[in-house]
Amino acid sequence: MDNGSPHELAAAYALDALDADERRAYETHLAACERCQDEVASFRETAATLAYDVDLPRLPEMLEHRILDAARAERRNVVPLPRRWAIPAAALAVASVAAAVVLGVWAAHLSDSLDHQKQVSKDQKAVINVLSDCTKTQMQGGSAAVCVAPTEKAVLIADSLPAASPSKTYQAWVISGKHVAPAGLFRGGAGRKYLRLTKTVPGGTTVAVTLERRGGVSAPTGAILLKAKVASG
Repeated sequence: MDNGSPHELAAAYALDALDADERRAYETHLAACERCQDEVASFRETAATLAYDVDLPRLPEMLEHRILDAARAERRNVVPLPRRWAIPAAALAVASVAAAVVLGVWAAHLSDSLDHQKQVSKDQKAVINVLSDCTKTQMQGGSAAVCVAPTEKAVLIADSLPAASPSKTYQAWVISGKHVAPAGLFRGGAGRKYLRLTKTVPGGTTVAVTLERRGGVSAPTGAILLKAKVASG
């Protein structure tokens, strides 16, 4: 487990690609990890499905003839194997495709996970940079505030805002005169939540929060729940 995260070994375990020590260590982790149990089951199901239900595209006719001609030419050089080792070539090909696809899924999953971790780290650093040097303005309507850095980058802070339902989301807005720009989505919930606004907040503008449908909207449709006008200068 050199990568430091046993969660990333689900695919390798499902394909029996771990050595004995790694396998024993992973099985100890697996016994108590529902996430890995689900991922191992998913990878095994994918491999089993591909092994018996792979719809390979038909080869172009000219290429198919060339492959068959080459196979006939080489037939005299083939040494027969004992019967117990005879494995249909089609089965080997399908199994190879299944393994390759599962490994590809695992690699994509690992890449997505790493990308997500990098983005979270980047967002956290951006929030810290704003909070380390900002002017804080309390918001009307609840326990919330807007912190604006000299760069006009801003972070919205909300304390124990009721969690939005699965079909809803809180949406922040930056309002300057008649111009209203969406500035980020968040779920709310117990504890303190930080939202790095996607729009800059110049002095004199207003930051507001509404409850909208999941995924957000281009213009507010709900009532303003939180609001703060940032001082000029």
